[in-house]
Order: sequence, then structure tokens, then C-alpha cells
Amino acid sequence: MFEVTNTTKESFYFILTGIPGFEASHIWISIPFCCLYTISILGNTTILTVIRTEPSLRQPMYLFLSMLALTDLGLTLTTLPTVMQLLWFNICEISFEACFAQVFFIHTFSFMESSVLLAMSFDRYVAICRPLHYATILTSEVIGKIGLAIICRCVLAVLPSLFLLKRLPFCRSHLLSHSYCLHQDMIRLVCGDIRFNSWYGFALVLLIIVMDPLLIVLSYAMILKSVLRVASLVERLRALNNCLSHILAVLVLYVPMVGVSMTHRFAKHASPLVHVIMANMYLLAPPVMNPIIYSVKTKQIRQGIMRLLSQRNTH
Repeated sequence: MFEVTNTTKESFYFILTGIPGFEASHIWISIPFCCLYTISILGNTTILTVIRTEPSLRQPMYLFLSMLALTDLGLTLTTLPTVMQLLWFNICEISFEACFAQVFFIHTFSFMESSVLLAMSFDRYVAICRPLHYATILTSEVIGKIGLAIICRCVLAVLPSLFLLKRLPFCRSHLLSHSYCLHQDMIRLVCGDIRFNSWYGFALVLLIIVMDPLLIVLSYAMILKSVLRVASLVERLRALNNCLSHILAVLVLYVPMVGVSMTHRFAKHASPLVHVIMANMYLLAPPVMNPIIYSVKTKQIRQGIMRLLSQRNTH
């Protein structure tokens, strides 16, 4: 058992945890993790390259998709160093400052993913319900302002929770439950009064994890209402098919996010393996699955990837 106060945090460090019960197999476990990280980095980098090099993709939908790919890339690169160094080299220690920095980037990018998906639902609403005004509503200037608002929203949401956490004394075991730092994991190690922190975290859950999906559902309710007015069944299916990639991306993000939140709040005494699996799904599923979803379901992205590969083969 370790004790640390605010005056000794300079030399304080946390201990990261790998896969409970499988410590001897970390090298083998690193293989699927390495594959997932590689898929995420290559997939999101390819999406960004295709959108940047294809003039026909300079449309609002693909600009939002590039924001999503950048967010996924940031989330991947935030967790990759600590996960792989633990699995490959059994380096478990992480400094107090590095852990707080990782918490900031993990939660900021997670909230940004939610915010970008909300913006993409607005894009789909305008494209289907107000197609004649699509180009005039979602101009490049408006998209830039939306992107800036997303960054400000997420950074300003996460920073107060870190300041609140940093002022508290960590006087319990410094052993974390995952191979990276999460706010809900670190808060368990505090021996001071965390009521205000808990209420602030609850407010963030309502503001982002609850409000964003509700607004997305509302936008799709209006989309469905508009689509049902269309007489042709073919046109209805075409309109809904344009939203399918976004719907899958929403499910890939929110199902693991809600799962890890519920596990930390209501299943505290569950097996550590359950917490680890849920946390890894929460952070790895969206960056890995989003490029696959949009590459398979979006014809323009798929064609752009084929052209990019053919150009490389000719060189």
C-alpha cells in the first residue's frame, strides 16, 4: 500500500495492468492488439489521404468523415504507447504527469468522436430533408466553425475534471485496472472527498453520452418522417442507405461507451477481465471499425481507395 499527498506527486507513479490472469502470454496477446492498431492507423490514414487527394470528395459529408478519421487516429495513438510497451516489454510504470496527459487525450478524443457523429447526423438531416439548401447551409466556413466548436466543447469539458482530480490526495494503492489511464479508474485511488468530482462526471455523462445520442435519434426521427413522405420505395431505400454507414458508426461508439460506463458504476465487483475487455472495446472498436464501415459502404471512398492503390502500383 502506497501513500501520496499533493506535495509528493512529483515522484508518484501509477502501475498499469495488462490482461489479468494472462500475464505470461502478453507476447502472444500483443499480436491481435498490434493488428488492430495497424488496421486503425492504416485505415484512418487511407481515408484522410483519399479525401485530401480526391477533388470530388470536398463535400460536407466527407469533411466530417475526415474529422472522424482524425479523431480515431488521435485516440489510437494516445493508447498505443502504453499498451504495446506493457505487452512487449512489461513496462508497467507511468508517471503522474504522463497518466494525467493520457487521461486528457483519451477522454477528449472520445468526446470528440461523439460530437463529430452528432455533426454528421445534422449533415445527413440537411442532405435528406433540405437537399436544395444543402450547399448553402453547410458551407466550408460553417463546417470550420462546427469543427472549432467541437474542439472547444470537448477540451473545456475534460479540463475541469482533471483539475478537480489533481487537487485530491492519492493515498491508496497506485495500481490501475488497465494498460492506459482512465479518469473513472484513477478516481478509485483517491482517499479524499470525491462527491463534487462524481457530480461533475455525472453532468458530463448527461451532456455528452446521453444528450448526443438523443439528438442523433431526434435527427433520424425527422429523417425517417421526411423519407416516408417520398412515394417511391426505391428512393426511400436509397435515402436510408446513405445513412447506414453513420448509423453503424454510432452503434460502434455508443454500445461500448455505455457498456464501460455501466460496468464501472454498477459492476465494480465483477471480474477484472470484464473491465479490461469492455475498456478495450470502448477505445479500440471505433478507430478500427469506422474505416472498414465507410470503405465498404461508401462507394466514393471505395473508388478513391482503388484509384490510390492503382496509382501506387503503376509507380
